Amino acid sequence: MASDTSTPTTTPRMRLLLLGGFRLLHDDQPVVVPRGLQRVIAVIGLRPGATRSHVAGLLWPDAPEDRALSSLRTALWRLRQAPCCPMLTTGDTVRLDPAVHVDVDELVRTAARVGDGGDPRGAAAALAAGRHDLLPGWYDDWVLLERERLRQLRLHMLEHLARTHLQDGRHGEALQAALEAMAAEPLRETPHRLVVQIHLAEGNAFEALHAFYVYRDLILRELDLEPSAAMCALLDDTLAPIRRRVAPPGARHPTRPAPGPSPPTDPR
Repeated sequence: MASDTSTPTTTPRMRLLLLGGFRLLHDDQPVVVPRGLQRVIAVIGLRPGATRSHVAGLLWPDAPEDRALSSLRTALWRLRQAPCCPMLTTGDTVRLDPAVHVDVDELVRTAARVGDGGDPRGAAAALAAGRHDLLPGWYDDWVLLERERLRQLRLHMLEHLARTHLQDGRHGEALQAALEAMAAEPLRETPHRLVVQIHLAEGNAFEALHAFYVYRDLILRELDLEPSAAMCALLDDTLAPIRRRVAPPGARHPTRPAPGPSPPTDPR
């Protein structure tokens, strides 16, 4: 297979999809790969340029090094017999052919571009792919570590997108990114805090209070915790008139929304 390091202008001939399950495509047609060889391709796709010893240690952690290396040699030989072999070996390193497009790489590149201030509106495809876990049903240690790394990467990218859109006054897009992060990790406070901020920026006090109390009830029920002081402080100005009406004369106003009135009900 010829190597091509240029940016593809059309659909790449070979694609390795690891988000949502292992799929190797050639000209958009699935390539049948035995499960044992799937593990080899996947680990090399996630650890580009790894040495043979490193790859063998990840794939066969309980085997002696010489036996693990022997198993890797056999697997690489089997892969090289396939007409659509996606692998390249150079000395002691093993990597995918540069012409193979990997969906995980696209997610990582998009996160880096967004983090560097690039146009956030081009991130939709990578974010959609990132909704799916890396190699679900695989429980190797190297998969679990990479799965959590990508999950955190996507969460931070969504939160960064929400902040960027909020600063630019694109409230609808900001809310969409924050809600996407919230769906990915419901107990994480940051996206809930962003939702409150977005509603306040739009002047929707009811929606902001409702979002706050939904999160407060959730973490009280699941973790027996209260929202952080930073999140409570967002609603100080909104709740101040309510506190003045319900507090007895001479009482100090509470500094946190949590002890205040019950969440508002929708009058509709």
